[in-house]
Amino acid sequence: MQFHNTELDNGLQIIGEINPSVQSVAVGFFVRTGSRDESDEVSGVSHFLEHMAFKGDENLSADDINRVFDEVGARYNASTSEEITLFYAAILPEYLERTFELLSVLLQPSLRQEDFDMEKKVILEEIGMYQDQPSFTAYENLMQIHFKGHSLSRCILGTEESIQELTSEQMQQYHQDHYKAGNILLAFAGNADWDEMVKLAEKYCGKIPAGSHDRNTAEAEPKSATKIVTKVGSVQQHVMQMEAAPNAKDDKRFAAEILSVIVGDDGGSRFYWELVDPGHAEAAEMGYNEYDGSGTYMTYLSCEPEETKENLSRIKDIYDQVNNEGVTEEELSQAKNKVASRIVLRGERPMGRLSSLGGNWVYRKEYNSIEDDINTVRSISLEDIKSLLKKYPLGQLTTTTIGPLESL
Repeated sequence: MQFHNTELDNGLQIIGEINPSVQSVAVGFFVRTGSRDESDEVSGVSHFLEHMAFKGDENLSADDINRVFDEVGARYNASTSEEITLFYAAILPEYLERTFELLSVLLQPSLRQEDFDMEKKVILEEIGMYQDQPSFTAYENLMQIHFKGHSLSRCILGTEESIQELTSEQMQQYHQDHYKAGNILLAFAGNADWDEMVKLAEKYCGKIPAGSHDRNTAEAEPKSATKIVTKVGSVQQHVMQMEAAPNAKDDKRFAAEILSVIVGDDGGSRFYWELVDPGHAEAAEMGYNEYDGSGTYMTYLSCEPEETKENLSRIKDIYDQVNNEGVTEEELSQAKNKVASRIVLRGERPMGRLSSLGGNWVYRKEYNSIEDDINTVRSISLEDIKSLLKKYPLGQLTTTTIGPLESL
């Protein structure tokens, strides 16, 4: 495999990992904008824009875009997070230019008023649908209290009020401010020609306005907090908790990822053997999330309401033991094997490599091959875990819950 990178005159960055041994190519535009880049007045506009992108421009209608994507057999979609809006497609190489043209339209849609009015109803329905999902409500509440006063506290979907009051003029201004070339990364992986990709980028993206948008990446300083939402009639109690962890540029993030597998993976972890396997909980997991300037350990528990208090105590005991005694060599070895296997299996598909390539470049301007990632994982030691826990111990700083309980 060969890696290339360059930058267009307008500042749009291009990276590519060429692999002629595969039969497909994955292409994605990573726009460095998400809910944390919004103001309270336009909360949810990034996700709304993702929907509006598929409405097309003056040359291609919404029906045209979906029809042509289907005609070329593309696997395509888009997503919005707190920090990145991604538009992507995986295709056969012979349909690269046609697909690239469609993706470039998604970056610069017409944003027509009639489309805006219609899609606003869809967004409001989506908000209502997700509000009926306990785990979603618990997560949104957790982000709000853990990151209170910080830009990461904003909901990706926005609120019913913010979406109702959002205007098409506000969306157009947000698009102008954030969809500048310097805020966009074009990444691709698989069977493609580098020179051809650069030419396509110049043809379809060379006129995107230059410039970028700054982001405040100051580390969050969360304080202990709890939010309880009582939902009478709910069968399960859903609990989520957060604690500070390494940010996206901290080298300790590798140890944090390994530690999350040891402690809270959905199989073979301490959580699994001490809570799920004995039947104390339906689900118990701990994951690590990295952001610009901040990071979190996130705990998730789903169990019968009467088991909640005891299960939270079990989780605390696990965290205390790991913080005080560390982990075992056997646990570390098993976790490294798991992570290495996931890296390889994901990396065997161009679409799997695309997310790794884009994430590494957006956050750190670095390229890591599959071999690089495996070597990094293999190099993690017990001392690395110890050093991580000294700075970022496991904990239950902020808590949200939804279910029949009125208190924890």
